[in-house]
Amino acid sequence: MGVFRFLAENARWLSAGALLTLLSSFGQTFFISIFAGEIRAEFDLSHGQWGGIYTIGTSASAALMIWAGALTDQFRTRAIGAVVLTLLAASCLFMALNTWAALLPFVIFALRFCGQGMASHIAVVSMSRWFVATRGKALSVAGLGFALGEAALPVGFVSLMLVMDWRWLWVAVACVSLLAVPLLLMLLTHERTPQSHAETDHSVGMEQRHWRRPEVLRHYLFWFMVPALLGPSAFNTAFFFQQVHFAEVKGWTHLELATLFPVYTAAAVGAMVVAGGLLDRVGTGRLIPWSQLPMIVGFSCFALGGSLGWTLVGLLFVAMTTGANQTLPNAFWAEFYGTRNLGAIKAMAAAVMVLGSALGPGITGVLIDVGVGIETQYIGVAVYFAFASAMTWIGVSRARRML
Repeated sequence: MGVFRFLAENARWLSAGALLTLLSSFGQTFFISIFAGEIRAEFDLSHGQWGGIYTIGTSASAALMIWAGALTDQFRTRAIGAVVLTLLAASCLFMALNTWAALLPFVIFALRFCGQGMASHIAVVSMSRWFVATRGKALSVAGLGFALGEAALPVGFVSLMLVMDWRWLWVAVACVSLLAVPLLLMLLTHERTPQSHAETDHSVGMEQRHWRRPEVLRHYLFWFMVPALLGPSAFNTAFFFQQVHFAEVKGWTHLELATLFPVYTAAAVGAMVVAGGLLDRVGTGRLIPWSQLPMIVGFSCFALGGSLGWTLVGLLFVAMTTGANQTLPNAFWAEFYGTRNLGAIKAMAAAVMVLGSALGPGITGVLIDVGVGIETQYIGVAVYFAFASAMTWIGVSRARRML
């Protein structure tokens, strides 16, 4: 099927996926961290305290995802998606109206669970279940919502904060989330679920069967994949979470650094499209072991480079992994473990990734407070990605024989 025909015939469902991923931005670190300076100043928080609050809220979100993520196996996307977007709007209002530091962990929990957790989870599970032969293309198109958010929101909201109070901006995004509910319901008036159920029966995993979540947790491949699940989530999150501090250390303004993000996003989109096309042809097993190698180069550039140019080079390499991660891991679970219980299985992987996004900001914040510079930390991050790549290669190379 040609690309344009694929887009035309499936525009309704692909648009719903992209809408959910775009709106998940309001609970993603790259968006929340835009307001890090204002939040720390408002509540008189150190880097370590703010990172600790973020870790607590995000860790709680990861724990709840283990249960809530499995709901995508029981409810249609239009129903659960509408509920999640409504809760996301309420979470944004919570951030706008909260004046107590003690409530910040609950604010972060709500934003992370509804945005980064459930909105993105619903989108990728729906694409993986609704599409089989064209799963890579579907995930790539839905992932454009992530890309649009990363490209437009940081520069846009950093600029808006020059003329508007940061709390009013959270009110605005709450309104956007709420207005998206009827749009999602309209797009999914005729949901693709009946066809997806027919296709799902034929989309088996290893040993030509559908795996259940307890079986996945007892299987070695899942645990060999854990470092690769944690790494990008933890340290990509940490980079964006500490973007204000990183710019200060390098001697740049926040806006100067933020102007690089659209280039990063464009590169991530290109990597996402390429990865999506390749996985439909050769499968995730041949691609995913190599997907995190660019992170080694990227964080080395962040650590050792002294100019915006070197940071841009680093962002381009990080974008390769970021783009590939929009499609490869999501398709990986369907390819290796089948799609019948995909929501429950993907929920476990999502919980690990959310946990990573909790650990990254917390660890980097504490290390900054005790005197370990962000550049020194990024050298350690590069070493970590070498380890994660080796673990993925060992696990996947062995498991591919069972496909």
